[in-house]
Amino acid sequence: MQGPDNMPFCPSLMWTLLAAVILVCQARPNTQLNSKTGAGLRSECMGNLMRLSLDKALAVGNQLEVEAINGSQRVLLTPALATQCGYSMESDPWGNTRIYTSLLGCYVHNTDTTFHVGLKLDMFNPTSPEIISHNVQKTCSYSRWAQREVLCDRNYMEVLLLLLLGACLDPTAPKDLRVKDDPQMNALPGVSHSDILHPEPITMVQREAEQAGYGARTTAQRLVIRSPYHRPETSSEEVAGIPMEVLRVSVYYSAPAGLSVIDLSAACPIGGILFSPEAISWHMPRSLTPLVDSRARITELYLGMNGQRLDQSHLAARGYSLTTREFHIVVDIPVGAPDGYYKSHAPEQQYHVTFSVEPMLEVLWKASNGQETRYKVLFPITTPLMARPPQAYDQTVAESRVFSLLAGTFLQDVELKNITFLSGTFSVEECVKRGFKVLHQDHPNGTRSFSVQLGFDEDVVRRRNPELLVTLYSLPLTLGFMILPELSPFSLSVELVASLYDVVLPSLSGDCDQEMFDITVAYGNQGSNFETFETRVGSRTLTAENAGQYYFRENATHFAFSVPYSALNTAFEILTSDSVRARLDVLLWDPTNKWPVGDLSLICYFPLITIQCFPNGSVSAVALKLESVPKLQLDRLRLRDRSCRPLLTSERSVLFSFTVDSCGTSRKVMDRSVVVGFGLSPSGTPAAEVGNGQLDVHMTIAKDSSYSWSYGPEDFPLPKFLQEPVFVEVGLSSSDPRLELLLQDCWATNSPDRSSVPRWDLIVDTCANPEDLYLTELLPVLSDVRGRLPAHIKRFVIKMFTFTQASMRSDQIHIHCDTVICNTNDRTDGACKGQCSNTQKSWSQGRERSDQGRLAQTSSGPLLMQNEAN
Repeated sequence: MQGPDNMPFCPSLMWTLLAAVILVCQARPNTQLNSKTGAGLRSECMGNLMRLSLDKALAVGNQLEVEAINGSQRVLLTPALATQCGYSMESDPWGNTRIYTSLLGCYVHNTDTTFHVGLKLDMFNPTSPEIISHNVQKTCSYSRWAQREVLCDRNYMEVLLLLLLGACLDPTAPKDLRVKDDPQMNALPGVSHSDILHPEPITMVQREAEQAGYGARTTAQRLVIRSPYHRPETSSEEVAGIPMEVLRVSVYYSAPAGLSVIDLSAACPIGGILFSPEAISWHMPRSLTPLVDSRARITELYLGMNGQRLDQSHLAARGYSLTTREFHIVVDIPVGAPDGYYKSHAPEQQYHVTFSVEPMLEVLWKASNGQETRYKVLFPITTPLMARPPQAYDQTVAESRVFSLLAGTFLQDVELKNITFLSGTFSVEECVKRGFKVLHQDHPNGTRSFSVQLGFDEDVVRRRNPELLVTLYSLPLTLGFMILPELSPFSLSVELVASLYDVVLPSLSGDCDQEMFDITVAYGNQGSNFETFETRVGSRTLTAENAGQYYFRENATHFAFSVPYSALNTAFEILTSDSVRARLDVLLWDPTNKWPVGDLSLICYFPLITIQCFPNGSVSAVALKLESVPKLQLDRLRLRDRSCRPLLTSERSVLFSFTVDSCGTSRKVMDRSVVVGFGLSPSGTPAAEVGNGQLDVHMTIAKDSSYSWSYGPEDFPLPKFLQEPVFVEVGLSSSDPRLELLLQDCWATNSPDRSSVPRWDLIVDTCANPEDLYLTELLPVLSDVRGRLPAHIKRFVIKMFTFTQASMRSDQIHIHCDTVICNTNDRTDGACKGQCSNTQKSWSQGRERSDQGRLAQTSSGPLLMQNEAN
C-alpha cells in the first residue's frame, strides 16, 4: 500500500475510517437556505474557510452564543465541539469578532464544490431578559482542492486527503459514505481502528477517539481528520529549528487483498517568532518535512491577515515583508500594523501594552511526482508585555488660577475611575459634581488621554507662602485607572505646582483719643488676619483669651482693638509737665514662615499733669520710666532731699507727695512753677553709664537692615551665627535739633566689663577699624520711622565673630561705644565735623578730657555665638 505522497489509490480498493472519526449523522437540509446577514455582520468566502465578521456595535456589552444550523436543528458550539467540528472564534478588546468555519466542518452542507454554512448568533445581556438573534447563511464555492490540504486554525489542526474511491463505494450505501460491510468489523460498517503515533502507536476505538476530542468528516471523495492542539497523542518536533506540533495517524481499511492502511499527518507551528520593539519576525520551515520531503518545491506563496489574502500593493502599503530563504519562509510585520491591535495590561499595577496580529500564510508544495500539498496556517501572534509608563503633562497657566493636567496616552480600553486627593478619594462622577472638569479624548490612532481641571481655590489644593508676597499652590493627586474588560487597576500619581505674586498684605491704621490707642487692621486676601497671623501689641501677643482686655471687635473686613496709653505694652518716650508722648508698636507676624507681614508704630501725646499743687500746701509729683532709660530703678528715685522717698511705686511710675516747705523745694515771687530736682541714690548693682544732665544715649540691636524693630531685654542673650550681620544702632534721646551724636570709639569684649580684655576695636577715632577682617560698615541715616532726628542716630553693621585666643575663647560678645554729643550751631565746636573726619580725630585726641560733659558711654549684649549645625 502506498502512502498519500504516492497517490492515486487503486479504485477497486475498499477503505475504512479511522476509529477516531466522529461521524456526523444528523439530517442535512435538502433545500437551499437564503442568506439573512444583518447589519453589522459580514460573511466572506476565503478559500477553504468562511469568515463571519461581527461588528463591535453589536457585541459590545453582550455575551455571544453561536449555534450551527443543522437542518431544522440548532447545535450549540461549545469550545470542545467547535474544535472537533472545524469552528474558531477570535475577538479583540472592543468586541470586534471573527468566526471561521472550515468548509468541511461538521454542520456544513456540501456537494464537494459548493458549501453552505448556517450559523445562528444569540446576543444577550445578563441584566436584560431580551435576546437578540441573527441568522447567517452563506454559500461558498471552492474547487481548487489539492490532493492533500492541511489547515492550522487557532484551536485545531485539520488534514484533508483526496480519495478516488470509484468502485470502492457501495452504490446502495447512504450518502454519508457507509462502505461495504466487512464481516470482521462489527463496530461500525467499514470502520476498523487507527494507530496514532506518539512516539509509539496508540490504538483507539471510536468512543475513545471521541472522548479525546478528535473529529472527522467524509464526503464522496475526501477524508478529513481534525485534532485539537496539545493533546497527549500529538508530539512537538523541531523542523529547521522551528517548533511544530505534529499529528500522525494511520487509518486502516478493508480491501479484497485484506486489511490496508493510509498514513496521514498534520504539522502546525507553535513557535518561530522573534520580537523587537519595532517589528515581529515569523519564521516557517521552507520544507515542512512531516508533510513533504526536501525535494518538493514551492509553487504558490501568499501572505494574508485575518484570513484574507493581501496582494503586493497592500503588503507594501502596510510595511509587510514575505521572503524565502535557504531554510525558512520569513514574514516581517511592523509592531502597530493596521491589521493588528494593541491591548492594555497592568502587571503589578504598572501600565503595559501588547500588540496582537493574526497573519495567514498559504503555501503550495509540489512533489517531484507531481502531487500537491496545500498548507494554510492562521497564526495569532501577541508580543511580550511592553512597558508604557503613562505621562502627566502640567498645562497649568498660573494667571488663570486653574490647574490643568493632561494624562496619557493610553489605549481606549482604559477608563478613569477615580481621583485621590489629600482629602480623600472621589469617583469621576463625584469630581464632576464638585465642579471639577474631568474629560477624556479619543484620538484617531486608537489612543486616549484624560484631562483634569480645577481652580486654585478648591479645598483639595494646598497653599503656602515661600516668600512674603508669593503664594505657592500645589495639587497632589493620584489618577485611578481600570482596564476593561478585565477590571485590572493601575494608577498615576503627580503633583501640580504653580506660584503667583497674589498676596495682599493686611493694612494697619491707628488713632488716639485722650486715653487710648485705637488700632484697625484691614484684612488682606489671606483670610481673617486675627486667625491667620499673630498680632503682637508691644511685647504681648493678642489672643482669644486676652482680646477682651483690648476691647477687641471684628467683622468680615477688619478687626480693631484699643489699648490704654498706660498699658504695660506701650512705651513712654518723652515726659513734659502736662503730657506724655507714648508709642504703641503693633506687629502682624506670620508664625509659620517667621515673617513680619505688617507693622505700625503709633505715637501720640496724652494729657498728663506731672506736678500738682493743692490749697493745703501739699504737692504731688509723678515720674514715669521712659524708654530711653530702661535700667532706671524707680524705687530708688529721691527728691532733692534724699530722705523724701516715693509714696507709691509701680513698674512704670512713682508718686511723690510732700509739702511745699519740704523735700528741697524753693519758692520765688510771682513764680507759678515748682521746680523739683530728682536724684538717684547709689546702687551696688552695675548700671549703664549715661551722659550727664538730661541727655541719654542708648544702644540697641535691630532685627534687620531696616532698623524698624529692635530686640528687647527679654531677647538677650541674643543668638547669632558666625558672620551673620549684627545691626547696631546708637541713639540720643533728645528733641533738640541743634545736637548731633557721633561715635568716638566702639569695641567688643567677651564680658560685660567694657574695660576687660581681650578687646577688638570696631570703630577707632570715629572711623571703622581698618585692621578689622570683618570690616565694620557705617550706615547713613536719612530718616527714621519713629520720627527721631537723623542727627541723633548712628548705625553700623558688623559680622558676628568669636574670640579665638587660647584660654580666652568665648561664645559671648558685648559691644561698647564712647560717643560725643556736639552743638551744630557752635562753629567753635570742633566735634561737629561729621563722622570719620580728620578734624574730629584731632578734637577727640586733644579735648577728650576737657569736655567730659559731652561724652557718653553705652553698651549692649550679650550676643551668643550659635552653632549653625544646631
